[in-house]
Amino acid sequence: DSPSNGFSFKGIKDYLDCYRSGKLTPSQVAKNIIAVLEDCDKSTPPLRAIVQWDQEQIMLMAEASTARYRNKCTLSYLDGIPVCLKEEFKVVPYHHRVGTVYLGTEPETEDATVAKKLRKAGAVIIGVSNMHELGTGTTGCNPNRYHKIPRNPYKPNHFTGGSSSGSAAAVAAGLCPVAIGTDGGGSVRIPASFCGVVGLKGTFGRISAHGSLPLSYSTVSVGPICASVADAAIVYSILAEPDPLYPYGLKQPKATLSDMCAPDLKGLKLGVDWTFFKACDAEVLSICEKAVEHLQSLGASVVEIPLPELEEMRVAHVICILSEMRDFLQPDFNKHFQEMNLETRANLALASQFTALDYITANRQRTRSMRFLRDIFTTVNCILTPGVPSTAPRIYESDLLTGSSDSSFTVRSMRFMQLGNFTGIPGIVVPIGYSTAGLPISFQVMAKWWDEAVLLRIGLKLEQFRYQTKKPSIYYDILA
Repeated sequence: DSPSNGFSFKGIKDYLDCYRSGKLTPSQVAKNIIAVLEDCDKSTPPLRAIVQWDQEQIMLMAEASTARYRNKCTLSYLDGIPVCLKEEFKVVPYHHRVGTVYLGTEPETEDATVAKKLRKAGAVIIGVSNMHELGTGTTGCNPNRYHKIPRNPYKPNHFTGGSSSGSAAAVAAGLCPVAIGTDGGGSVRIPASFCGVVGLKGTFGRISAHGSLPLSYSTVSVGPICASVADAAIVYSILAEPDPLYPYGLKQPKATLSDMCAPDLKGLKLGVDWTFFKACDAEVLSICEKAVEHLQSLGASVVEIPLPELEEMRVAHVICILSEMRDFLQPDFNKHFQEMNLETRANLALASQFTALDYITANRQRTRSMRFLRDIFTTVNCILTPGVPSTAPRIYESDLLTGSSDSSFTVRSMRFMQLGNFTGIPGIVVPIGYSTAGLPISFQVMAKWWDEAVLLRIGLKLEQFRYQTKKPSIYYDILA
């Protein structure tokens, strides 16, 4: 339970309280969601968070859950909880378009592993969420006919961030308390930061990516976007385990939530590279510095650490992710070039300039960077940074027609994200406040491989730092 001043997002616990007390059934909630899904895309401008949904599918899952509550045989804490999945995942019976107009011409017949797990937990999948085309950017700008531009619930004339754009918008707008995204260069954490919600990127391989388009096989992790850290912990505990169909996570240690609810942070050492930390807008920096002091006041000690070769690491990450995407999308690039957004074409064209030598050198850098981190994590439990160096950028009229391609923004927005993707360590972003313009600002904590539990523990304490939660200007209270 977290105390709230004024507005608070409706989370898993609120839904469970309604179901257990009989105040509402999952079927009634599903009807509310269907009404909202119809409404939010008729509004001006349309929200465009969920891009494919099916009334019949939603009601089937909700009715099954309602029966389980009636018979007192629920399946998990997610039973009856509305969730959505990024369009990068296969979800029956939707089209697996991955943000494009040319993929997924037929409805899917098999679920991705995470979709299967959510169904098995009794969750109600309300549809698939919008995304940046093929995950090639960090704004969420996708002007094509199936997708359009998702709006930031805090300020509808601003971007949501990407590439898991619709997932973050859906949670911030109250459509569902849980959404699943993928993160290869901040694609869960950037939109979660811009939309003022919690985003968790698991350790590389921790949550199965089987059944998602393998755009970049060495940088992408799967993770939940939720309204609270406690909800992220619940989803993480249900999804995190080895999957025989996904070799990267087979040798993982068991996921735990140990010490997550410890009363303080005594004994924890938090590493900060201050030069790196300060590379952000003044407004972001001032609130993030206060958040560090808050964590210190709870008994944690802050240790100054150098993060070596950051510039080399960032360049190497770009070479790895773009080379792998270019390799996987080679047939698409040749066959569907004209159907891609301009930004996608530009990024894939840039990627074709990298050589095999570049890719090999970049992977040598990865080995070095992982080595540095291994040493750093012998002295500290985690690394602190701001979430994103700036707040969500504005949407211009031209973006709606031709899309947006701003490489300097892309590079900047990924500044604090790439270390986690390149080396595979887990990271969480938690909203800690708002800019004078009313846009969310968030804080990031990264930990050593497989130590998501410490992120959740610190994340809970960061939530207490945020003295209020501002209500987004687009917010639907599904339980009202």
